Amino acid sequence: MKDIVADRLNKIEDLEQRKLLKNIMTSVFLNLVDYQEEMNRKLEEKVFNEITGTTENLDIYVTVCSRDELDPIHEFLYPMIPGDAEKKNCNMTDIISRLSAKEEVHLLTLFLQCDFVKSKELINSQRAFHGEMITTEGQYRIQVSLQQNKTYMDEIEKLYNVFQKNSIPWRTVNHPYANKFFDAVLVGCEGTLKEEEEIQEIRINLEEYEEYKRLNMVPLWNIARIELKNQGFPIPAMDKVNFEHILSLRKPGVEHGYLIDGEEEMIKYIKRTPEELIVVSPQEKSGSWNVLKVTQPVSSKSADLAYELISNKRKNSFMDAFIRKQAITVRAKGEISRIACSFEATQDFELEHVEIKEQEGKATETYDMNPFISDHVRSEKDKKVMKLRFRASDNSFIRHDILSFLVSEIQMYFPEYKCEGELS
Repeated sequence: MKDIVADRLNKIEDLEQRKLLKNIMTSVFLNLVDYQEEMNRKLEEKVFNEITGTTENLDIYVTVCSRDELDPIHEFLYPMIPGDAEKKNCNMTDIISRLSAKEEVHLLTLFLQCDFVKSKELINSQRAFHGEMITTEGQYRIQVSLQQNKTYMDEIEKLYNVFQKNSIPWRTVNHPYANKFFDAVLVGCEGTLKEEEEIQEIRINLEEYEEYKRLNMVPLWNIARIELKNQGFPIPAMDKVNFEHILSLRKPGVEHGYLIDGEEEMIKYIKRTPEELIVVSPQEKSGSWNVLKVTQPVSSKSADLAYELISNKRKNSFMDAFIRKQAITVRAKGEISRIACSFEATQDFELEHVEIKEQEGKATETYDMNPFISDHVRSEKDKKVMKLRFRASDNSFIRHDILSFLVSEIQMYFPEYKCEGELS
């Protein structure tokens, strides 16, 4: 509008009239234009904030690194299991007692840097591999089998339960590294182990999988466990039964996301403001609350990572945010394509074809990243399969895992089908 006014004024040839009109416009009209533009900006900001909701700072970022390269004071990445930061040693006494009780003996955990299809072949083969256990008194030839380590998937399930307690919609955690950890389980040993021996080294030959083997790897994410104390005394809630516990977010940082982790019966609901969490609870005494801090990433720190930093962050799109607010899912290929393109991590994937077919029981290229979410309304065996074929320009070892994330997200929009993905 200001440009239009300036253009019209410049076309007035009479300088006296131009000066007079310019003074009038500057003193009255342009101030009104500034006010209107500011009000429009605030209205637009309000609409966008209402559509975006409270989950924009709850994006989960993940990666993996060697224990030797783990930074204990990293600004936003922390071990999924805090104990992983410490080196774990096998205890001979514990091994012997477990063998005597005919229990499984887990010697070590390793990371396989290979594609999901390759690791699935290994799981299905149930093979045994040869190795050596070197102790202070000699060495033993051993046989081990590899079992998929579920520890980190269990942590994601715990996170899902925390989201439910906080009444926040769940978004699949895009953790392509979590299912690539395997436990080496002792299945055979030549010789008799002695309790006084100390294990110095365990060597395992994975044969054709040896090139993918990585030891002492630690999965990381941007979730820190902290405690927050009440700000003052609890205030009686409006229902005159519960109490409001006010937790200030200024010290840990208002720019981060926060989730209350506590007993479900102690959390009625949670109110959020930019600088506070208000927990409505039957607990009448002041105290500390366990909180999961979802730290926002620092771009300069992510550039030095050996493995790619992956997230479930959605692209900043008003249309996507608006559609998510609606309770209706459009059953169309275009809608599936929109969902697939709405995440930053899936920019290299393009939907090619959607096919509805009967279940065939064949091996699939994807897996469910939300196995802890069950459908209590429909029978899994009666569902038809929605086969989603994608084209991917990415050729990394986690591409099938990213595809599994995509399919798992689409599955939540189409629970009446069993969604499976494949790459063309």
